[in-house]
Amino acid sequence: MPRPNRNVPTEKAKDFKGTLFTLLSYLKNYKIQIFFVILFAIASTVFLIIGPKIMGNITTEIFNGLMKKITNTGGINFTYIEKTTLVLVILYVISSLFSAIQGIIMTGISNDISYKLRNELSSKINKIPMKYFDSKTHGEVLSIVTNDIDVLTQCLNQSVTSIVTGIATIIGVLIMMISINIPMTITALLIIPFCMFILNKIIKKSQKFFVMQQNYLGHMNGHVEEIYGGHDIVKAFNGEENATKKFKELNQTLYQSAWKSQFLGTSMHPIMQFIGNLGYVVISILGGYMVILDKIKVGDIQSFTQYVRNFTQQINQLSQVMANIQSAIAASERVFAFLAIEEEQITPKHALAVENLKGNIEFCNVKFGYNDDKIIIKNFSAKIKDGQKIAIVGPTGAGKTTIVKLLMHFYELNSGKILIDGKNLNDFDRHEIRKLFGMVLQDTWLFSGTVRDNIKYGKLDATNDEVRQACKTASVDHFIKTLPDGYDMLINEEADNISGGQKQLLTIARVILANPKILILDEATSSVDTRTELLIQEAMDKLMEGRTSFIIAHRLSTIRNADLILVLNEGDIVEQGTHNELLKKNGFYANLYNSQFQTEEE
Repeated sequence: MPRPNRNVPTEKAKDFKGTLFTLLSYLKNYKIQIFFVILFAIASTVFLIIGPKIMGNITTEIFNGLMKKITNTGGINFTYIEKTTLVLVILYVISSLFSAIQGIIMTGISNDISYKLRNELSSKINKIPMKYFDSKTHGEVLSIVTNDIDVLTQCLNQSVTSIVTGIATIIGVLIMMISINIPMTITALLIIPFCMFILNKIIKKSQKFFVMQQNYLGHMNGHVEEIYGGHDIVKAFNGEENATKKFKELNQTLYQSAWKSQFLGTSMHPIMQFIGNLGYVVISILGGYMVILDKIKVGDIQSFTQYVRNFTQQINQLSQVMANIQSAIAASERVFAFLAIEEEQITPKHALAVENLKGNIEFCNVKFGYNDDKIIIKNFSAKIKDGQKIAIVGPTGAGKTTIVKLLMHFYELNSGKILIDGKNLNDFDRHEIRKLFGMVLQDTWLFSGTVRDNIKYGKLDATNDEVRQACKTASVDHFIKTLPDGYDMLINEEADNISGGQKQLLTIARVILANPKILILDEATSSVDTRTELLIQEAMDKLMEGRTSFIIAHRLSTIRNADLILVLNEGDIVEQGTHNELLKKNGFYANLYNSQFQTEEE
């Protein structure tokens, strides 16, 4: 085995008891089912515990029969043995039946909790502020929903019944051991404090590695999802070596934490088994001495030995369960931490209606940064009248797309306010206010489904005629008809079975179908050829009539007819006006336009 890396960071559970109590709170809703689980587990254990005592009686009868045969005073009572064996078989069958029933019930409980937690996570994802996802990879979130829930489900399914059975068995076995011989029972119990001391030491040492194992499993999943999601780019820029190097680093850390946690967890079993075997030796010697003194029967030694074995096996099993619980608590901690993230306020107490809004928008001294120590929008102010066509231009990183995200209320402002028809954006229901907007982003997004379903995402109750009309307006209807199954063609998960320009056309058709009051076009025609761009531009001009429109553009030739151009640089408006007015100023915009025009001419 490789030597452990001593530089691997460790992380302890932040709140082991708190996480455990939270997990137990989910089980409170299944009190009746758990009652029957406990009842059947105890019943199964009781029938199982009686078995060794009956087996000891059979052994005693055989021993006594042999002794009588040796002394010619009798023989073995086979009738008694047959009847007793039949009773023993019936007891074991009933025990197995009860065990199967409680296992089925517990499986239903664990899977039901898993189902509810996944639903809660799915609902939570839609309520978490966008800021959270800026600091997490998709794979890390995916790992919480999949890996951590699976670990938790497996633990609930196995550990709860094992704990109930183990405790019931230990109590029942202890009673049977005392009924056989008290001195031998005391001798057997002397090993328990030693076992508990060792278990406690191992559990404390292994818990931090179980937590780290779950965390780095999420990190590695995030890396894999990120790299293989952009596999073409990695290949194009020869990034395979760096990607592999980072994967090896994450995998090495995961390996170190995994083998330590598993080694410490599984080491409990052989240690307990070794201690148990030493106990058997002592019990056998003491039992033989008791038989000589005629204080117990020969069969009682066999029964007692089986009870001691059952006793130590249950301790071993409980120790293994504790290892599983540690892994489950580490996973649960991540799940509950995700569920405990502060949600964005969707609906204020007195939400304003959006039905009669026209689309007058005002930015009042807006200040914003994705991080408090790095402000992107410093002091942004602008007034936009309804129906105006507003172009937002500026160099990369000036804050153009950020302005749009703030308008959609994806983030909270550091200071300032945004008004719609004179009313604060914060006073509207987020879901309702977003119905006013239609967005076409530079990065297209299509999901796995038919072409029709992707377009209807903008209006789920749209008819086929409405979908087709929106596609005609977006100049995409002809292209769709050339596809193998037309509007019913399936777009794959990566949406790479159609071109980038075609994907952009479909997203434009989606917005046209939604028929919003306010349009946001973030370089909407960047992925189409010149001829298609002219067709789209004409369709957009028709669509934008009577609507407030925001156009983020890098190609300044496409926004010459804008009613107002806002020129951003380093988070501030440095110029604003029409295309001709800004050219006459011969300032920042003119320099941008002329440099771009010269580049296009070259």
